[in-house]
Amino acid sequence: MKTRILAILLLVPPVSCLSQGAAAPACDRECLRGAITAYLHALVKHDASKLPFADKVRITEDSKDKAVDKMDLVRTVTKLRGYRQDFLDEREGIAGSDVVVEENGAPVLLVIRMKVQDEKITELETVATRSRADGTLFNVDGVASTTAVMNYAPRKSQLNTRAEMIRIALLYPAGLEAQSFVKVDAPFTPEAFRLENGEVMAGPDCQRNEGCKNIKTQPLGNGDRGTVETRVAAVDERMGIVWLRMAWGGNRPPRDGGQRTELAVWESFKIYDGKIHAVEAFMKNLPVGLGSGWPQLNLQR
Repeated sequence: MKTRILAILLLVPPVSCLSQGAAAPACDRECLRGAITAYLHALVKHDASKLPFADKVRITEDSKDKAVDKMDLVRTVTKLRGYRQDFLDEREGIAGSDVVVEENGAPVLLVIRMKVQDEKITELETVATRSRADGTLFNVDGVASTTAVMNYAPRKSQLNTRAEMIRIALLYPAGLEAQSFVKVDAPFTPEAFRLENGEVMAGPDCQRNEGCKNIKTQPLGNGDRGTVETRVAAVDERMGIVWLRMAWGGNRPPRDGGQRTELAVWESFKIYDGKIHAVEAFMKNLPVGLGSGWPQLNLQR
């Protein structure tokens, strides 16, 4: 675990431009937010020709490389629903979002990660979950609107450093591997909750069983996950959110004799005052061996 944290911190610049009072980053929060908005409108219009893609842009859909003119989502998305949770990393020029869209009336849980450099989109990564079979869980009613907790803007005095936020967030995959958040002493607040594909899976409002009401003490021994592949997708320093892309379960037998899959989870952690206040995730089952499609971004241990 210490090796994993060190490896990530070595990739993080030691000082942010904002903290030094230097010039604002090339793409600030509104620029990053606008890039996501432009992409979503392009989906609905079925026209990506006006998006500012770099000459060497790399695009993946469900971990598979796609050319600009071969993106499936541009052809299939017909409507945007009200749910949109952004993760804006000004330091790295990354715009991320969990969004609910429609394909001919059917809801889709869509993860978007975009990198913007010199006002051009250089990376576009998307994952679309369309059903319970796709994502194990699929509660559309639970993503009718974003949560107040995730959108609370902490005071400056409440915010932790980028490095500290990452350290705290990485206790989560460490707890999954140890099958206990208590063993790794993950600092959840008593009110902390976890939503997965719109389903309340832990926290005071969890109704699945009595043990799920406390996220820290919730039993996690529901099968060997093996090593949890982890990478930091974005850190929203202003909002106190760390966004991790994790995957596990590839060592499990296939369901119903089908293809072996692993669960790819895009998990956001609301962190301030040194505590985890909420965990929210969009997730999808992907074929074993496919990976994230972005091996250079995966944290190797």
